[in-house]
Amino acid sequence: MNGIELVLIAVIMYAVAYRLYGNFLIKRLEVNCSNPTPSHTMNDGVDYCPAKSPVLLGHHFASIAGAGPIVGPVIAAGFGWVPVYLWVLFGAVFIGGVHDFSSIIGSVRHQSKSIGFIIQTYIGDSGKKLFLLFSWATLILVIAVFTIIVADTFAHIPSSATSSVLFIFLAILFGLSIYRFKVPLTIGTIAGVILLFLCIAAGNYFPIRLDTLWWQLILFAYIFAASVTPVWILLQPRDYLNSFFLYALMIGGLVGVFFAAPSINIPAFSSFSLDKVGYLFPALFVTVACGAISGFHSLVGSGTTAKQLDKETDAHLVGYGGMLIEGLLAVLSLTAVASMVNKEFIDILVNKGPVTAFSLGVARFLNAIPFLNISVETGQTFSALAVSAFALTSLDTATRLARFMFQEFFEVKDQPEKKSVLQNRFVATGITVAVGAALTFSGQTMSIWPVFGSANQLLAALALLALTAWIAHLRKGILFVMIPMLFMFAVTLTALGMLIYTNFMVRNYILSVISILLFSLAIILGVKAYGILVNGNGKQLEKEIA
Repeated sequence: MNGIELVLIAVIMYAVAYRLYGNFLIKRLEVNCSNPTPSHTMNDGVDYCPAKSPVLLGHHFASIAGAGPIVGPVIAAGFGWVPVYLWVLFGAVFIGGVHDFSSIIGSVRHQSKSIGFIIQTYIGDSGKKLFLLFSWATLILVIAVFTIIVADTFAHIPSSATSSVLFIFLAILFGLSIYRFKVPLTIGTIAGVILLFLCIAAGNYFPIRLDTLWWQLILFAYIFAASVTPVWILLQPRDYLNSFFLYALMIGGLVGVFFAAPSINIPAFSSFSLDKVGYLFPALFVTVACGAISGFHSLVGSGTTAKQLDKETDAHLVGYGGMLIEGLLAVLSLTAVASMVNKEFIDILVNKGPVTAFSLGVARFLNAIPFLNISVETGQTFSALAVSAFALTSLDTATRLARFMFQEFFEVKDQPEKKSVLQNRFVATGITVAVGAALTFSGQTMSIWPVFGSANQLLAALALLALTAWIAHLRKGILFVMIPMLFMFAVTLTALGMLIYTNFMVRNYILSVISILLFSLAIILGVKAYGILVNGNGKQLEKEIA
């Protein structure tokens, strides 16, 4: 099998799944464009703002992508290309796509509130508090880690800093043009994309040179502003325009595969266990993450995306389609490194990291396209810049999501109009950014990061649990969401159990305690939901199984 076959199978399978399984989900959840969405009924001009589906897809995809579908499959390729490929194919269709699509629809049906609100409604108030606290803490970790990554990138590659700053001003100009001056979306997009690539070129001529600390301080000021600013003026247009950056990388890479016709050189299967990664189960399903399913997607879907959904039917493209596009990016990542000689791949992965391996593989595909005449060096720089641009996107989206979680935590049940000072968006954002900055400067951030993979997939399991409880309440068939939920709980609890044991044995008691707390959270919410799933939908479930 070669790279062309890998890409073709994935494209065909995803296209068929989008049409058939996507329509099945639409029918099962009775998604209808005539149902009013909170972006219209609760429009506040700040967080709740309707967006056209292509714009929202750009925001959603840019937010959920980040470096996840690139880094995860590259690291997991150490197990061999077959396990990674199969998980990305089937996971994106039957688990990740269901998770993302249902998260958006479930949120829209509940005032576009978070998954925590759904847990409160069907499992209980204490469950909501636990979920929101866990989600907020996880996002704080994301904020700290991505601040470090982006600041380091800007300090070491000053041209990327200039390009990113110019992206921000371009996004504001684009948002004002579309929403205030009513420039047609097509014209605005063409002009915006041209200016986007000019910003990249400008970065090489006017690099901004600052050290890492200064960039960290600037980033904290930026994410505060991005979190409280109306979504239509910065976050949404920046993510939309940035998504064309990634689309260009993906399309160029995929087209390049057909010209390069790369053979697959790494083993189909190499080992059941990898050093510093773990056993095939559950490590494969935790490591690949965004390429097949990621709990972070449910936070984005029920956070910023649901508040901007113009029509319920747009969730098909934005949620389910967005996940399949991300799966295709994961396939490209896998193909890029699988085309290398195994010794070269391992050497680059160990010594230079997964982003470098991905960038070099895609650069070779771009170089194979005769009419583009892109050198391997230029292609590698372009690929690396795309990855760093989306790390910044994930950073400011995570901050806004953390603000939403913080505000919801202090809502009074049955009295949503009763507001405390902690629900003020400026106060909530200020506290969130301050805690993120404290963790960043504590020096402990990267030591805690290893638990993130399990925490992220626990978020997915808990989101699926909440969605299963909601759908059970509707007296509809739940197997399509319950089976993915049970599988993700099996993955997460196994991974956490291994983390508890291994960290305890090496006396890393901080990670052991964190892992124990996450394991306990999963068990508590699972027990709380058990009665609902058995009693609330028992007869319907028996019919489905029969």
